[in-house]
Order: sequence, then C-alpha cells, then structure tokens
Amino acid sequence: MRDVRVVLIGGTSNVGKSTVAHVVAEKLGFECLSTDALARHPGRPWRTPEWEVPAHVAEHYGSLTVDELIVSVLGHYDRLWPRIEELIATHAAAGRGRTGVVLEGSALWPVRAATLQVPCTAAVWLTADDSVVRARVHAAGRYEAATDQEQALMDRFLARTERYQTLMIEAVDRLGLHRIDAGRGQSAGELADMVIAAADAQTTAGRPSTGQ
Repeated sequence: MRDVRVVLIGGTSNVGKSTVAHVVAEKLGFECLSTDALARHPGRPWRTPEWEVPAHVAEHYGSLTVDELIVSVLGHYDRLWPRIEELIATHAAAGRGRTGVVLEGSALWPVRAATLQVPCTAAVWLTADDSVVRARVHAAGRYEAATDQEQALMDRFLARTERYQTLMIEAVDRLGLHRIDAGRGQSAGELADMVIAAADAQTTAGRPSTGQ
C-alpha cells in the first residue's frame, strides 16, 4: 500500500471498528490502537459476565436527554482531539524502521479528520443500518432478559448512537470523505480489504484521489 503509515477507522459504537481495525493491522503489519485507550467517555450501560455498570455510567445515560448525550460525547472528542492529532503525527513521521498504525474510534470525528495536514494518513468511516447496530447491542446486553431499568439505559445508549451516526454520515458526505457500509454481512477480512483499498486510493485523509 503506497506510503500510507496511518489508517484511521471511524464510526459509531458497535459498528465493528475494533474487529476490522485488528484485521487491517494484521494484514499490513501495523500496530493497532484505539482512541478509547487515550481517555474513555462513559462506556456501555449494560452488564456482561465481566462488567458491572458503574453508578456514574448509569446516571449519565439515565439522566441526560439524547441531545445532551450528543453534546457531552462530542465535547469529549473535541477535548481529546489534540492528543489524537499528536499520535497521528508521531506515527506518520516515524522512521522506516518503525511500524505504521491503525487507529480506530468514534472520536475520529470527520470534521476534525478533514483538517489534518499530516502526510501518509488515510481515513475511512464504517457505517451500518440502525437495525444492525441495535441487534448487536441487544445481543451483547441480553436485552430480552434485562430489567426494565437496564433496557431503558440500552435504549438511551442506542438513541445516542443512532443520532451520532446520522450526524457523522452527514459530515462525511458533506466533506466528500470515504465511508463503507459494514452492515451487509461482509466478513471482517472482506471489510479489511475494502478499508485497505480505500486507504490506498486516498491523496489526503479520507478523500479518494478521484474526488466525490
């Protein structure tokens, strides 16, 4: 793949970013990182065998409206962006003896990524129909067996997730950036190949060389 050293993979929660990013990194021999490791916003509000929902997470989703949740998460991403940009620049400028990086996360907001003036960087956003994301969250949170309160928190999380994706797609399309529908039953390997092909075709982060 030409001279791309940094591949950014954005998208809403539960769209498959992490899984695809790891496969892309494996195919390219790159390191794989997540923006969540830099500073995580309140995480998923449902229980798993390994995870109990902290009180502050339940309060966050239980007390805020969808509009307030969006303002909160986008504000968090704004504050996080300088650290993300520094990370991208560091890996893009690394010497030939160092590996490239695949960086995934919802914090890769299109409007911010479109301002990048960092060479050797490509960006792709993954999308999926709301019904696909909803089914994944319901399965992960065992929605049918959950209490009314747990279902309410998942519903609020999903409403924020769907609103985020709507705003993200509007921004991606308005800016002429590259997005891939990841909800059509493709394997992780197939999606990884699509991401690599899209990255290889870009002249600046997120923009196909042919334009849109």
